[in-house]
Amino acid sequence: MSSEEGLQSTWSYDYTKYHPMDEIYRWMEEVERGNPGLVSSAVYGQTYEGRNITLLKLGLKNSEGREKKVIWVDCGIHAREWIAPAFCQWFVKEIVNSYKTNKKLEQMLQNLDIYVTPVINVDGYIFTWTNDSTRLWRKSRSLPPQGSDCYGVDLNRNFNANWGTVGVSFDSCANTYCGKSPASEPEAKAVMDFVGGMAKQILCFLTIHSAGQLILLPYGHPEISAPNYNELVSVGKAAAAEMKKVHGMNYTVGTSPQILYPNSGSSRDWARLIGIPFSYTFELRDKGEFSHLLPEEQIQPACEEAYAGALSIIAHVHDKTFTDGTLPNAAVTTVMGFNTVSGVAMTMWCTLMTVLLTAGISV
Repeated sequence: MSSEEGLQSTWSYDYTKYHPMDEIYRWMEEVERGNPGLVSSAVYGQTYEGRNITLLKLGLKNSEGREKKVIWVDCGIHAREWIAPAFCQWFVKEIVNSYKTNKKLEQMLQNLDIYVTPVINVDGYIFTWTNDSTRLWRKSRSLPPQGSDCYGVDLNRNFNANWGTVGVSFDSCANTYCGKSPASEPEAKAVMDFVGGMAKQILCFLTIHSAGQLILLPYGHPEISAPNYNELVSVGKAAAAEMKKVHGMNYTVGTSPQILYPNSGSSRDWARLIGIPFSYTFELRDKGEFSHLLPEEQIQPACEEAYAGALSIIAHVHDKTFTDGTLPNAAVTTVMGFNTVSGVAMTMWCTLMTVLLTAGISV
């Protein structure tokens, strides 16, 4: 039986359609059942409303028994960005269907475990399927704070990365409401706990969004620069070039302040701050015509080009690690022109920045 038959023999799944959450859960079960030597699953958290946050782990055993490194891919942190979960499913499908005939991919899967979360914001995603009036819901579905009747938090402003400093709102009715404190939301905390617990193993953190056709790298705060900024740019531009080859679509590469807007509390920035050397946000199609309402006929081309970009980055970090054994400096980050140590010192700096800016003190 081929890997494709293993994926689809018991259940037909249309990757050119958007799927509600119950179908995605069932798809995950079928993929795991059909590919026991490659795919396993894990529940690593629960949403505010008590639903499982589940990932698929893709990896092969290596004969040497050496420690494997990790690639993280997540989708669906913003509920309305339906193309993102569609991509995570496409990504898994492509790996499952091709690893036995693609020697490079097989080698990477022997050295790497790829963790894929199709939907982080499960509650919000389910809510967007309610009716047309809820389709563009962005945030989670946690209860309003006292004195408000506005639900939810922007989960991509809730991570402990310069939290609350720029590009956020403290108004619970705003789409960029960052929550009461860093990791106040169970979905963000689940990612921070799980990823943080194996940060030293993780080579690359990819978080998938829409729209705008961008590849964003750290940091969202305009006064902070990643120590391996130049390499992040060059690797991102190589990915964008591979993406353009597929359907001719242009993807712009840069930090969020450079090509979009400043922001803080993102999962991408948090991943880089804890020492994961390569961290990117993909903003998939399109550039404004349909935005978050991307029609289903564009799912396949959007996913094909995004897969090419993701594979380009994964191949780079794999070859860098398993060919010459070098990684960029994961400890030093440039902040306002000075070098500082990430991790504990960086967290202290972020906390200080938050306090000063919240108090209205100019820094």
